This record gives sequence, structure tokens and C-alpha cells, in this order.
Amino acid sequence: MATDSWALAVDEQEAAVKSMSNLQIKEEKVKPDTNGVIKTNATPEKTDEEEKEDRAAQSLLNKLIRSNLVDNTNQVEVLQRDPNSPLYSVKSFEELRLPQNLIAQSQSGTGKTAAFVLAMLSRVEPAERYPQCLCLSPTYELALQTGKVIEQMGKFHPELKLAYAVRGNKLERGQKISEHIVIGTPGTVLDWCSKLKFIDPKKIKVFVLDEADVMIATQGHQDQSIRIQRMLPRNCQMLLFSATFEDSVWKFAQKVVPDPNIIKLKREEETLDTIKQYYVLCNSRDEKFQALCNIYGAITIAQAMIFCHTRKTASWLAAELSKEGHQVALLSGEMVVEQRAAVIERFREGKEKVLVTTNVCARGIDVEQVSVVINFDLPVDKDGNPDNETYLHRIGRTGRFGKRGLAVNMVDSKHSMNILNRIQEHFNKKIERLDTDDLDEIEKIAN
Repeated sequence: MATDSWALAVDEQEAAVKSMSNLQIKEEKVKPDTNGVIKTNATPEKTDEEEKEDRAAQSLLNKLIRSNLVDNTNQVEVLQRDPNSPLYSVKSFEELRLPQNLIAQSQSGTGKTAAFVLAMLSRVEPAERYPQCLCLSPTYELALQTGKVIEQMGKFHPELKLAYAVRGNKLERGQKISEHIVIGTPGTVLDWCSKLKFIDPKKIKVFVLDEADVMIATQGHQDQSIRIQRMLPRNCQMLLFSATFEDSVWKFAQKVVPDPNIIKLKREEETLDTIKQYYVLCNSRDEKFQALCNIYGAITIAQAMIFCHTRKTASWLAAELSKEGHQVALLSGEMVVEQRAAVIERFREGKEKVLVTTNVCARGIDVEQVSVVINFDLPVDKDGNPDNETYLHRIGRTGRFGKRGLAVNMVDSKHSMNILNRIQEHFNKKIERLDTDDLDEIEKIAN
């Protein structure tokens, strides 16, 4: 155990990871304690088993780390509100007779923000100096990110003005704002529309409700959003966007968006065809580490992601790999979102070759050079049952962009062997045994 040396390694890594100060996001100051563990005063530390990222933080992380649109193979499904809709037989953009109300669902990185920003920009009359478009985001940080997109896309529209209805942005009572687009969180926007009268909701042309799945997971936001929507004129265009489309989101969407056209992605099939999967039998954590070293010694690995069940194991493993001379990054839940984004960016740029992490980054991280994913611990839910969805997301970090990938699972008990068997049954995909003491066998799997 090299806890003390790992504390120094964490300090060095944090020194290298410069915070994205241009976001101007107000966070509690974060300092590692004597063990190198980072804690914030804002929220109590979660137990390892409960280390599940809340949706707002995961969404913000996705926005911070995505510089390109994702390549998606999902089928788009369009549901029209009536058979006479031009979407049935439209042959040109003009025939769509926009604006129309819209509910749209697709994963992070598919261009939802750009779509609704374009809709708002197209409806603004710059000569009219009052709010014409209103966009709701679940959190202060997500509102800032959307605002950055509006500013970027609207930079050739110099007369366009944007206001943020977020905490800390205090205006004098009785004041009317002249900005064309207002983006903010539901509570503050509701105050600006009703109690403080900064905005005349009857003049709003476009109402956007972004991150609906995150919105309904935040207490109070759902009711506030509905109250805002009811203040708007009947001819206001309503647009709702969500990364997921479970029943709760759909029910909320129906309350907020009358008579909508609906565009959503059909669920992508769980496919593991491009990923070769193996398991390694071990008797202890140290044997698992030795197996990992044997794999590294036998095959060429561009970059690897290694998933652990707990932060304690992740810290230990990162320290051991560092002692072996590997360039290692550590990512876990006690880091604030901006720190995680910066660590991922360093990994994507190749400054570290190994990323050791817990479940916080199982989703949404596309790094073209990742050739191997190691499940140092198999993913289980809080009841100890196999977490098949997390398994799919974990090993899906390799085999990206049409390339073949390699996933290796460490099995160290009868219980974890049972978990692995159940995962095999769920995906109906054989996971072969790998003898990491046989270097020739390891070399074969890389070909």
C-alpha cells in the first residue's frame, strides 16, 4: 500500500489539471486532505456503493468533454401529431411551415443544443428590445454552458443580447430587461416572470425546455416549469429536449408541450460484436494486479481504461501502476466536474496512457485510442446483482469508431464467477477464459 506516495501523486496530477476558469462556475474550494482525498463542503461524501453520478453532473461533464458530434447508428423515429402534418410528405425545408411544437430525444453529443439555439436565433427580431425567447436549464452550470453556445452561434448577430436568469444575477425591482434571449433556471425565471415582472411572458415567441430528464429529477423544477409555460401565449413555439425518454419524461413533456411533433432515437441494440471479451481467474487483489502487468507486458496497448468498484481500490491500483512506470490518471466521484473534465481531456490527448476510474466515467467518454478495457472489479448493483447496463457502457469504451476492442474481466471468487456467468447469459455472448501466465496466449488475443 503506497497511500502516502499516492497522496503526492494526486497533488501532482491536480497541479497539472488547470481548472476551466472561463466557465466562471461558482464551486466550493477543493483541497485534498492528508490522504490525498478530495472532499467538498457542499455535499456529504457518498459511500463507494452509492457512488452514482447525479444526472445534472453527468450532463455537464458530457458537455465539457464533447468537442465533436457523436457518430450514432440509431434509427430516427418521427411521430407526427396528425396525418395532415407536412412531415408526412415534405420535400423541402420551407414546406415544414415552421414553427411547430417539438419534443425531441437523443443522446448527448447529437446536436440538440445547436438545434434549439438555431430555432431561437431564427425567431429573434433584434430591433425589438425585449425578451422574445426563453430557455430553461436545470442548473446554473448547464445554463452557462448553453449560453456559451448561444454566444458562439450568435456572434455574427452582434446586436443580439443574452441575459442569464440565474442565482446571483440580481436586478432592481420594477426594471424591465431588454435582452432578446433569456436563459435560466426554473425558480429564477419564474420569479422574473411573475413576482419581479422583469419579463413579459406574453411576448415570448419560443420557449425551450432543455435537459427534461434532468429537470424532473430536481425537486420543484417540474412544477415551476409548468407554471412558466402556462403564462406564455398560445402561439408561442414550445420545444422540449431530453437525452432519455422514460415514462416520467414523457408525462412531463405532454404537460408542457401541446400538440407536438415528436422526434426520437430508437433504442440502440446492445451489440458487442466488435469487442473480444475474456476473463482471468485470480485468487486475490495482488494476483489481479499481476495478471494486469502480464497483459501489459505481452501486448501493445495504446490506451487503457480500468474500472474499479470502490475509490479505495482505484487509488491503490493507480499507485501500484505508477510504481511500475505507467502514466496513470485517476478519476473518481470526489472530484468536482471541471476537474474530471480536465483529467479526461488529458487522457484524450494522450498525456496519460492509463485511466483508472470508478463508475463515474463509464458513460459518454469516446477516446479513439482506447484499445483495452479492464474490469478490475465486475460491475454490480447495490444488491450485489450483475449490473448489465454498466457492463455494456464500461466495455463500450473500447471498440469505438468501427475498431476492434478488447475487454478483460478479473474474477477473484465464486461470487464474481457467478456474476460473470449471468452477464454472459444476459448478452448471450461467450466470454473466453484467458491464462495470463501464458504469454503466447495473451499475444494471440491482440491479433
